[in-house]
Amino acid sequence: MSNQFWLKVLEQERAIAVIRAHSWQQGCEMAKAVAAGGMKLIEITWNSDRPEKTISYLRHELPDCQIGTGTLLNLEQMEMAIDSGAEFLFTPHTDLSLIQAAVKANIPIIPGALSPTEIVTAWQAGASCVKVFPIQAVGGVNYIRNLQGPLGNIPLIPTGGVTLKNAKEFLQAGAIAVGLAGDLFPQNLITQADWQGISRNAKKLMQQIKD
Repeated sequence: MSNQFWLKVLEQERAIAVIRAHSWQQGCEMAKAVAAGGMKLIEITWNSDRPEKTISYLRHELPDCQIGTGTLLNLEQMEMAIDSGAEFLFTPHTDLSLIQAAVKANIPIIPGALSPTEIVTAWQAGASCVKVFPIQAVGGVNYIRNLQGPLGNIPLIPTGGVTLKNAKEFLQAGAIAVGLAGDLFPQNLITQADWQGISRNAKKLMQQIKD
């Protein structure tokens, strides 16, 4: 997937479901639930149970969605993710070797960064866009808004503190998209296997951010 196409997808969808599952079957159900609620960008974190199998299965089961992965820490994990069919790659940090490998493979790479220096370093190294993580630790919406002056040319995806209530505020502050995990997948709904409840969360999110 080219960077240009990836950015168009982000501008259209605006939200990414971040799934960290204790069993691969659970991860698949979580993904199907948010897809039923209208979300089309789904990240399976690499520290989930059997992420390769989950990604491969979801690529087949959810052809209308883009299935990617995150929490990639090294080249070996990235190569395994690419082999399993991941369509985009998130890392929690900025590692130039990972960015360069993803660029060579022509797969969107979204490294994690926090300070302006880290964000610019990731972008200049070839990042497709930059994940600002953990956003809650540095001021949330106001931090994204303050970055727009000097760094408004860099597409940013805040994660780690985005909720159903504040997701639209991040987009209005200048983020190209947002990533949601815990607030989209409350532990009580997962424990009860209430996939319809998770679908309702996803539908509510998409309605809010696209209004």
